[in-house]
Amino acid sequence: MYSVYSGPSSFLQSCSGQQRSSFFMNEDIRADLLQRNSVALSISDPALFPDLPTEVDHYHELVPLETHTLNHAVKSNTYGLITSTYKASNSRTGMRYCLKRIHGYRVTSAKCMSMVELWRKVQQCHLVTLREAFTTKAFGDHSIVFAYDYYPGAETLMTKYLASTAPHLDPFSSDPSAPRPYTMQKNRMLQQQAGKGCVLPESLLWSYIIELCSALRSVHSAGLAVRALDPSKVLITSRGRLRLCGGGIFDVLTYDSSSSNITALLPHYQQEDLLALGKLILALACNSLLALQRDNVSTSMDIINKNYSSDLRNLVMYLLSTTQGSRSKNIQEVMPMIGARFFSQLEAATLHADYLEDQLARELDNGRLFRLLGKLGTVVDRPELNLDSTWSETGDRYLLKLFRDYMLHPCTDDGRPWVDLAHIVACLNRLDTASHDKICLTSRDQQNVLVVSYAELHHCLETSFNELQQAALAPSSAHLLLGSSSNNEQ
Repeated sequence: MYSVYSGPSSFLQSCSGQQRSSFFMNEDIRADLLQRNSVALSISDPALFPDLPTEVDHYHELVPLETHTLNHAVKSNTYGLITSTYKASNSRTGMRYCLKRIHGYRVTSAKCMSMVELWRKVQQCHLVTLREAFTTKAFGDHSIVFAYDYYPGAETLMTKYLASTAPHLDPFSSDPSAPRPYTMQKNRMLQQQAGKGCVLPESLLWSYIIELCSALRSVHSAGLAVRALDPSKVLITSRGRLRLCGGGIFDVLTYDSSSSNITALLPHYQQEDLLALGKLILALACNSLLALQRDNVSTSMDIINKNYSSDLRNLVMYLLSTTQGSRSKNIQEVMPMIGARFFSQLEAATLHADYLEDQLARELDNGRLFRLLGKLGTVVDRPELNLDSTWSETGDRYLLKLFRDYMLHPCTDDGRPWVDLAHIVACLNRLDTASHDKICLTSRDQQNVLVVSYAELHHCLETSFNELQQAALAPSSAHLLLGSSSNNEQ
């Protein structure tokens, strides 16, 4: 038996942001989805990008995702080569992907594509999956393109937290009364106005640590290494989830087919991943890339001591420590340092999943009710069939027209419009289930009053819609019928 949305579960009433019972999803979620959909459907302006090819291999509708592409291509600090990033649609599947182009690069050995196959097998919720890599001359040079999953509206940790040039570190912090240079005062004031002058909450920082460690664990377990773990290669996607991107690029660019043992340097690369993770956490904790400078390390650790727990300090020190002898660090050893905070992360993720499931339940009947409204709208007041006596307003269609007015056009006793969404949903649900409840239908001129049940209206709707479909399947017959009715009228 169909029914309206029953309301949120009792265990969700205490969730932050939980709205009152409604037939539709939370407006914040709807706005976020609409924004992401708008970004996904965006197209590039040919006037701004006249040299952009219309098609690259089996990808088309390219849209640059980096602002510097408007001016000129720049060399990547990570890869040491000129790179560009695009959104594109796959001609075969219709899905959108993110294309990472390495300018002016020639592949010396096709064997390097074996690394792409290894990365394709790594499926992890905190990793941007590499789908394929191919070479192309569509841009006017020899380029290699890496295709990744596309997340519309995503931003990097660099742009969200570390893009400001104003440092969080204060060399005068030991003496609060000491005068500050004007430039430092101005930068600090701008930083605070931008909301970047305070340290990240420790709970958020631990959440990021858990997600990054989860991605590293999957990559290392697959016998690979990220090799590009810096703030510009970590995406923040919907609902604040982190995803590592750029996996596999270094493996292809530095592939050496002459080496007898390709994985000989893998342990070294994995150690570099852990060191890069420690630097990333340190930069986020101090809210500045300057925290990574050798002269500022001691000051950076002081900031962590003042603002965070000893567990976070110990984790950063472990990741930044150098290996001694045969003793090497392992991502598995980070788990005990995270401790019970992992359960807090799991609890938050589970609670959010329950919240999204409740939001989905609000939209559960919308498709069914929309189809019912579509049926009703196609049957009532069809202008092309008004001359057909079988479609006159004295039959089933007249009842449906009165029901349409009863459901959508009710008025108060003093003639004012009465709009009640719950009334509309209740009427549609009773109509769809052929309820035996009776209602009183009145014509607009108040001359006709009919008492009918929803079951009778349901039968009228199904019969009329079936007749309409039959007429649609036989257009010549319908045309002859309309023609004969027109001749009779004449």
